[in-house]
Amino acid sequence: MKQDAIFERVSARLKAQVGPDVFASWFGRLKVHSVSKSVVRLSVPTTFLKSWINNRYLDLITSLFQQEDAEILKVEILVRTATRGARTGAAEEAVVVEPAAPQAQPRRPANGPQPVASVAASVAATAQPRAQHSGPLFGSPLDQRYTFDAFVEGTSNRVALAAARTIAEAGAGAVRFNPLFVHSSVGLGKTHLLQAIALGALASARNPRVVYLTAEYFMWRFATAIRDNDALSLKETLRNIDLLIIDDMQFLQGNSIQNEFCHLLNMLLDSARQVVVAADRAPWELESLDPRVRSRLQGGVAIEMEAPDYEMRLEILKRRLAAAQQEDGSLDIPVEILSHVARNITASGRELEGAFNQLLFRRSFEPNLTIERVDELLGHLVAAGEPRRVRIEDIQRVVAKHYNVSRQELVSNRRTRVIVKPRQIAMYLSKTLTPRSFPEIGRRFGGRDHTTVLHAVRKIEELIAGDTKLSHEIELLKRLINE
Repeated sequence: MKQDAIFERVSARLKAQVGPDVFASWFGRLKVHSVSKSVVRLSVPTTFLKSWINNRYLDLITSLFQQEDAEILKVEILVRTATRGARTGAAEEAVVVEPAAPQAQPRRPANGPQPVASVAASVAATAQPRAQHSGPLFGSPLDQRYTFDAFVEGTSNRVALAAARTIAEAGAGAVRFNPLFVHSSVGLGKTHLLQAIALGALASARNPRVVYLTAEYFMWRFATAIRDNDALSLKETLRNIDLLIIDDMQFLQGNSIQNEFCHLLNMLLDSARQVVVAADRAPWELESLDPRVRSRLQGGVAIEMEAPDYEMRLEILKRRLAAAQQEDGSLDIPVEILSHVARNITASGRELEGAFNQLLFRRSFEPNLTIERVDELLGHLVAAGEPRRVRIEDIQRVVAKHYNVSRQELVSNRRTRVIVKPRQIAMYLSKTLTPRSFPEIGRRFGGRDHTTVLHAVRKIEELIAGDTKLSHEIELLKRLINE
């Protein structure tokens, strides 16, 4: 039919303009309801989607239809609840709670990208029977693959996983870790874990109101609300949630936005609502954050996720292979090769994923891959996983900058307090981060005796044991040196 052809072309152009992720989240279940000479009526399964599209994309969709057919004057968005049975209200709620109904999504390979559903739709559904919000809650898209079952557990993430499960399964008033702050370097599973919390909580019987979002989305949404004079209603909406999950906290910028976030954080924590945050470093190292926000985040439980060990890396590869075999039963990669890759790709799960994809690609036209050939193919990833060699000069430069002294002063004979403590810290870090001996370190610090370096190392070790602030400072310096 002509109408279907026009709708397909409009959908393709809309997808090109907004991107595949946004299209899948907000327009994947958009259907043609009816078409008259001048009016196109489209349908969506929920009032939330109708409101979202009407407020943000209706002008764009109308323009795209008019470019296809100049006689079209108007586009309307309807909610298709009547087609789901006689109990309209119950039908609508069921549609919203299940954001990716099987019949509404195209079939995809078992190991390929899965349908992405928006947590905001689920939030709106769970909130409506309880509070009847005037406006929709908001959030970033959830990837349905990021569940607890799909999360590979190991010694490096076991504590974080246990805390995450506790939060997802807890009763409405059982706030156990608040806020929970998960931190790690890139590619170690923070986003997977946070989305698993959101998906697990939304699937629980207690029907919580959940918002999952990135710090960048939070900034954009608040900036948009302020521009549109809608900040009050947005704040009121957020006051009624049960679980706030924010990823990539290190990207939260701007005084006014951070001030709004601080108010939201205080309000939720003071009313015993759960907050979960993730970042690429510990809360005390987020120097760009407002001190009030940083202080409140430090008041909860901070858990670091470390790089996976060999057993965990091998398990990740085995699971990845099993998923690929569901699509192609003839696919096989010998366990010796998987084991070799797991031993040599040590940086993160993201590098492992890249290594596996490389193997999968090569296997299709090099069926007899040898370990030597694998080393050739993955050499760049192995190199990426090796720790960078730290130089004493790097340590002196970072410590001098942090304490606002010059590198020349660190190696000089000056013995004022403002110089002595940074010098001792730099000596301590030189001994712990490099293979250099005490005499060699002494020579690099103005020709000092090795006993001076030994004294500095022991002094800082004693101070760290009793001074949490200094301990955090040392960890920050280590991270800065290794970057």
